[in-house]
Parts: sequence; structure tokens; C-alpha cells
Amino acid sequence: MSEELDPNINEEHKHTITPINGLYENWFLDYASYVILDRAVPHINDGLKPVQRRIMHSLKEMDDGRFNKAANVIGNTMKYHPHGDASIGDAMVQIGQKDLLIDMQGNWGDPVTGDSAAAPRYIEARLSKFANEVVFNPDTTEWQLSYDGRNNEPITLPVKFPLLLAQGAEGIAVGLATKVMPHNFIELLDASIEALKGVRPNIMPDFFTGGMADFSNYNEGQRGGKIRVRAKITEKDKKTLVISEVPFSTTTGSVIDSILSANDKGKIKIKKIEDNTAANVEIVVHLAPGISPDVTIDALYAFTACEVSISPNTCIIQGDKPHFLSVNDILIENTKHTKGLLKKELEIRLHELQEKIFFSSLLKIFIQEGMYKNPEYENSSNFETVVEVLHMLFDPFKPSLYREILPEDFKKLIDKPMSSITRFDVKKADEQMKNLEDEIKVVKNHLKHLTDYAIAWFQKLKDKYGKGRERKTEIRLFDRVEASKVALANVKLYVNRTDGFVGSGLRKDEFVADCSDIDEIIVFREDGKCIITKVADKTFVGKGIIHVQVFKKNDERTVYNMVYKDGASGTSYIKRFSVVGVTRDKEYDLTKGSKGSKVLYFTANPNGEAEVINVALKPHSKLRKLQFDLDFAEVAIKGRGSQGNIVSKYPVKKIILKSKGVSTLSGLKIWYDDLLKRLNVDGRGKYLGEFDGDDRILQVHKDGYYELSSFDLTNHFDDNLLLIQKFDPEKTFAAVHFEGKAQNYFIKRFAFELQANGKKTIFISEEPKSKLLYLTANPAAKIIVDVLKGKTQVPETLDLVLAELIDVKGLKANGNRLSPHDVQKVVLEEPEIEEEEVEETAAEDDNEGNVEGEAGEETNESGEATQKAADEPVAEKVKPKFERTEAPAPKTEKPATEQAKKEAPKAEEKTEDKPVKKVDFEITNPDDIDIDDKGQIGLF
Repeated sequence: MSEELDPNINEEHKHTITPINGLYENWFLDYASYVILDRAVPHINDGLKPVQRRIMHSLKEMDDGRFNKAANVIGNTMKYHPHGDASIGDAMVQIGQKDLLIDMQGNWGDPVTGDSAAAPRYIEARLSKFANEVVFNPDTTEWQLSYDGRNNEPITLPVKFPLLLAQGAEGIAVGLATKVMPHNFIELLDASIEALKGVRPNIMPDFFTGGMADFSNYNEGQRGGKIRVRAKITEKDKKTLVISEVPFSTTTGSVIDSILSANDKGKIKIKKIEDNTAANVEIVVHLAPGISPDVTIDALYAFTACEVSISPNTCIIQGDKPHFLSVNDILIENTKHTKGLLKKELEIRLHELQEKIFFSSLLKIFIQEGMYKNPEYENSSNFETVVEVLHMLFDPFKPSLYREILPEDFKKLIDKPMSSITRFDVKKADEQMKNLEDEIKVVKNHLKHLTDYAIAWFQKLKDKYGKGRERKTEIRLFDRVEASKVALANVKLYVNRTDGFVGSGLRKDEFVADCSDIDEIIVFREDGKCIITKVADKTFVGKGIIHVQVFKKNDERTVYNMVYKDGASGTSYIKRFSVVGVTRDKEYDLTKGSKGSKVLYFTANPNGEAEVINVALKPHSKLRKLQFDLDFAEVAIKGRGSQGNIVSKYPVKKIILKSKGVSTLSGLKIWYDDLLKRLNVDGRGKYLGEFDGDDRILQVHKDGYYELSSFDLTNHFDDNLLLIQKFDPEKTFAAVHFEGKAQNYFIKRFAFELQANGKKTIFISEEPKSKLLYLTANPAAKIIVDVLKGKTQVPETLDLVLAELIDVKGLKANGNRLSPHDVQKVVLEEPEIEEEEVEETAAEDDNEGNVEGEAGEETNESGEATQKAADEPVAEKVKPKFERTEAPAPKTEKPATEQAKKEAPKAEEKTEDKPVKKVDFEITNPDDIDIDDKGQIGLF
């Protein structure tokens, strides 16, 4: 309505009109703040969202020690929560499934399997003992009116525990989200105690689903951090894998679906999958014939939900505003808040005790002095007069009272019935006041030493409720699984050399190899160019293809041998090179780059083989010799951009293979990383040795069995390893073990036997309760045995050198009894074996076997160091010095094996001055014998 149509609109009314866009802005901000503060984000003090807080308040309001129907709790909560019953029911189930605050009865679902809870009318709930003790205290609770103004509800609950970090939280608000990881109950209490002592905590999440997690990038739970969580997969046998724990945020159903999906896509190959989950997770994966279980485990982590990545985002409400804090800072704040609540409770208790003593003192004086018989008191006509009289009567006693007497105190006195006054027992009253005074002293002492009191509070919670809440998620470091290395070969690669096409769709052309659809392939052409590209249905890579194969990134052992003719000068060159790091779909020139250059000879050698070739030159008046042999072993391995060494300045007629060669590379140097439980060639962990051909790895387990395995880097190793080293069938070991049937201790010396890879063979007694105590390969090792002899149990100490105690026997032999008497204590003594020093050797680049020219340094387009040939011919001066070192080589300074001992007989004498490693333990019950993680048993 316009101003002309309605003249009654005055100036004052016109100023109250607000534009719609202004309303929208204000309303949206109000809505955003409401969602953040009252729905999605938990409060730092009690770790609860508003709906969770209202559910807990309702449970306390209804608590009578018996179970209540969940539907009734939901109905009562609706007095406080202005939303539907469905949201309340879902929130209540989530609290219950965390198994901390609510005792449940009925089917509350299973977050591991993804099964939902039964309807609220069928399930029941009540507060747990922990919740009653830790979460509630009406005296320290701050209250506010509910949304309709009819009831009071807590602003936050006075939780005396880091509940937010124990339960975790997840929510999406307007413009922000929160994702707080759950942490271990016991570790939180320990960290709170450390925080009270002034030590900054460093807590890591713990998931109820178990599994393994890598927290190296956790970033204290803040934005930008990342957690990698893996399922626990064990190898039941060579054809079966068992998943016993699933990653957090997944279910058994979602994990199975992801495995089936990966199988359908050809990423993995399984025969069938079974879900045997009941009380515990058990997903059985049956492998197809010929499929490696180790590679399949890695493939499950790479292509399925057996490994998930979680990005934490710790956002909480603090001071009516959202804040992004680290979990360690939240724990410190929770600890301070708990300490403050404990102080408030102590102060309230102190006030209550003082009030009790105060009134007891008033009553005692009132009765003992006969004030109730005073005529003025008896004749007082109204309350004001009574107060004046009692003030006068109590005036001499006021200095002994802790506070001023108020009219309300006199009211309580005169309301006392005469019967209780006449039966007043002064002695009993004095005793009660004495007890109250003692309690006051205790409370004041707690207030004085509040930090110690808070530490005792956390320790009490740990002792009372910590049983059964040990860590479930194993903290591990994970290696990065490269999908291309574990992907199943699900496509076939073909090549059309003439037309220059490669791909999986060229079924009528030449077959190259089986590969994965995520692999890369490397192609070499006659013009000396090479290119790396992804596997596709059909890709043009250029005509004149001479070699195509699946490309392995960072593969330094594959060596390419090549002879090419330079198009500009006509000179032919020989070179050996590897292709390591490249840019995909970029052409690389392996020649000098001149137009008309051509490859004359080319081979790809997966293990650095070097053949001998015969070179025939075209007739020329200046040539005396038209044929000569070249050995690639005499040519240095350089970068792909190197020029190479001159073969001849004259035209080459043909090159033929004269004899195949052997590898010019040293064996593969292998290390074992105990943190990752994996082999590597990067120098991480314990050096195992140089491996080649049929070399094996020896694994000895704490349970007393051993197995051999290949040195494949995809192998998995479990946590039960006692020893891992290169297998040497001549190496002698000594073992001390307990035999379960004879109930005695035995010593044996033996050598591990060659057997099939993966076969587990026990080398101690198979009787129940048999255990391996010690295993050592040190020839100078000895044991000190304390025994009790005879009926009188006379103590005696035996000093036994293992090598002299018993001869080398078979693997299955029990050996000799350690002693016929009662063994009380065993000490293993062996000289410290110095760790092998590893020295890195660099490949020499100078004077590297030129055939007709001396090499010099140049840099190619990638910035790599290359070799540039000079013009001076030195064909007759070639020296075979081109062996390439693949990795750091260990240097052993002192002999450690029996063979070395024979060669150096004085080595044993020198061990007397070396430090001695001692391991001892008391043997009271053979059943208690165990192998710890610190090398106390099974030193080697």
C-alpha cells in the first residue's frame, strides 16, 4: 500500500519497515549460529551435543536403578529437545553403542556389522555406574529454561572426565564440520594425570573396531591431519585369508562389498568370500589357485575398504563460540575443568560440614545453657522478640562460632520439638562434631593439595572402570602400497609394430604380456626414441617399434643394451642405461638427437645381463679388420641421456649376438624394517645381506617354529618374529627350551634345514606347554644356571658353555637336559656382536671403457649427468671395470660365523674384553614362561 493510498502511515511507522534482503541476512546468521551451537558441535566441557545432553538429563531424571523403555526416555527428552523422536532415538542408540554412559538391554544394533537397533519400544536403558559417578552433580550444574520455559535443563553437565575425547564426535553445521576421533579410556586418564604434573600429553585415537592405524600424520587431530586405518588380515594358509578386525568408519558389509567390487573389476582374484562374523569379526577370503596371499593382502589395502583414510577436524564449542583446538589442548582444558569441578565440590562439602557443626554448636549451647527455659524467651509473644532475646543470650558465645547467627538459624532452633531437646545427648553430640571436624580437616587438606586430589580422582576412575578397556587399535607405521605393483594382471597387452599401435584392444596383433589396466608401458622405436604411456585400448606411439614392455617405475635393475648410428656423423655408439624417473607421454631421445639416427642393436635385460656381440663393418680401404667382438660387460651403465662410447666411425653392416651374458649387477641388498614389518632395498632397519637367485630368508618365531621365504619385497611378516636373517644351512644355533611332557629344561645345538618356502616346522617339542626360552648363534655364548640339589635343596650355580655342552644334532632332537635338579634361575651370557657397518659406494664415471672414444660429462634436458664421447680412439685399451653397485654394501670387520672362526682362530680370545650381555629371570612356574618384546628371551 502506497503512502498516497494510506495517509494514516506516519513517519515513525515508516522507519520500522525492514527490507527483505536484510531479513534474510539476519535470519540466515541466526540459523547458522543455532545449528552450530545447539545441534551439530559438541561442547568442550562435557563433550556432548545438546540432544545428547538432554537424553542424559532425562535418564538421570527418570533414574531409579531399573531399566526404562527407550521409548519412554525419548518421550521425556522431548520436553527439552524441540525436534522429532527419530533424531532423539538415533542419538540415544549412538551413545549406547559407545558402551560408556548407558547400560543397554535388548538389541541395540552393532556398529561393526552395520545392523540397526530394534524399535525403541523393544529396547531398554539406564545410566551406567560410571555415568552416575562422573557426569552428574546438581550442586555444580548450571541451569537454564527449556525451549518452552516449563522446565530447567543443564547448560552443560558437570562431567569430571574427558568424555569428548573418549567417545569422539561427528557433525556437520553451516559453514563448518567437526570430526573428533575416539581415544582410549585408560590412556586418557594417564594423560590427564601427566597433564596435572605439567607434562604435555600426546594422545592417539583408539577405535572400538580395532584394526591397525598409522598416526604419523595425525597432526593432533587438527585440520590437515590424516589417519590411515587398516583391517587386520592374517594368512590362515596359502589359499585363505582371514579378516578379524575392520577399519573404523566401515562395517563388515561395506568391506565385503568393496572386496567383491574389486574382484569384479579384476583388481584382485578371489574364489569366494564368507562372512562368519558373530561375537567377533571373521571374514574368510578364499583365493583363486596360483594367487599369492602376500600380494593379495597388499591389493586388499590398495583397492578395497580394508584400508581407509580419515581426516580429523577437531571443532568444539568453547565460550559460546566454535574453536579449532588440538586433542591435546582439549585434554588439558578438560583436565583443568575437572580440577575446577572437584574444587567446587570440595568447597560445597566444606560449607555443608561447617554448617552442620555451626548448628550443632548452637543447639548444644541452647540446651546446655537452658535458654529454652529462660523466662524472657518463654514470654516472647512474636518471632522478632524471640530473635532479640536469643541474640542477647548467645552474645557471650558468638566469638567461638564460625559465622554470624541469622534469624533463620534461630528459626531452626525454636522449631526443634521438646522431646528431642530433653533427650539431647551431649557426649554423642561432641563425638559427632569431632567427626565433622576431622572430615573438615581432610577436605581442607584436599583443597590445599588440589592437584594431588585430582590425580587421585583420575587414578580411582582408572582402577575402578579401566578393566577391559585396554587399547584395541594397534599403532603401526604403514608403507605406501603402490597399486601398480599389486594390481592383478587383468588385461592383455598387444603391439602392432608396423603401424605403431599398442594397447589391450589389438587382439589380432602380437601379444606382449599380461598386465593391469593401471600399469604403464615403455616403448622403444627404431629412431632411438622412447616413450612411457598408460595402458589403454589402443594408443599410437610411433612407427618402427623395436621393444615394448610393462614399465616398472624406479627399476634400476632393468638395463638396456643398445648400439645406434648417429645420423649426422655416421658414427656408431654403444651404451648401457636404465630408465628410472620419467614424465608420462613425453618422448625421450636415446641418441645424440641428430636427424636420421637409427638403432642398430637393442636388448632389454631385467637383471642387468651383458651379452657379447659381433660387429661387421662395411668394406673400406682404410679398414684392416672388418669384424670384431664387443662385450657389453665392459661398458658402464649410465643415464638414458648419455651419448655412449664410440664403436666405429665407419658404417656398420650388421650386428649379431655371439653369446648371451650373465648379470653384471651385484646381488640385491635387502633390509628388514621392524616398524613396518617389511623388506626394503632403501637401507631402513636391519641389514639381512645380499640376495640373488635361490637365496632364502630364515624366519624364527617365538612359538618355536621356523619357515623359509623368498626375498620378495611384497612378503608380509607377523609380530611373533624372534629372528629374521639370510638363510645359511651351515650356521649352527643353540636353543634352550622347556619340554612340556618331561617338565624339564633342555639344551640343543642344530642347524636349520632347507625346506619349501612357507612350510612351518617346529624345532622344539610339540607337547603342550613346551616353550622356547633362548636362541643364539653366538659360538661363545654360555648360560649360568642356578639349581637346588637334593632333598635339602642346596643351591648351586652351573657355568655352562653352550658349544662345549652338547654336539650338533638333528633339528628334531630334544637335546640334553639342562640339569637333573630344580632349575631356579637362568642367565644367558654372550659377547656383544658389533653391528655390521654399511658403506655406500658410488659408481665411477671416469674412464668407463670407451671403445673408440674417451667419455666426458654433459647434461641432458632433464638435468641428468651423461657421458659425452671424445674423438680419440682407444679401442685397444678397454678394461673390464663396469660392475655397478646397487646399494650400500656391509663391511664385516670381525668374523661371526663358524667358518670365519676357523679362518681366524684368535677371534675367540679377543671376546674376553668385550662387554657381556646378560639376561636373567626367575623360574617359579613353567606355565608363566613367556617371551617379551625386549629381547629377554631368544637373544641372537
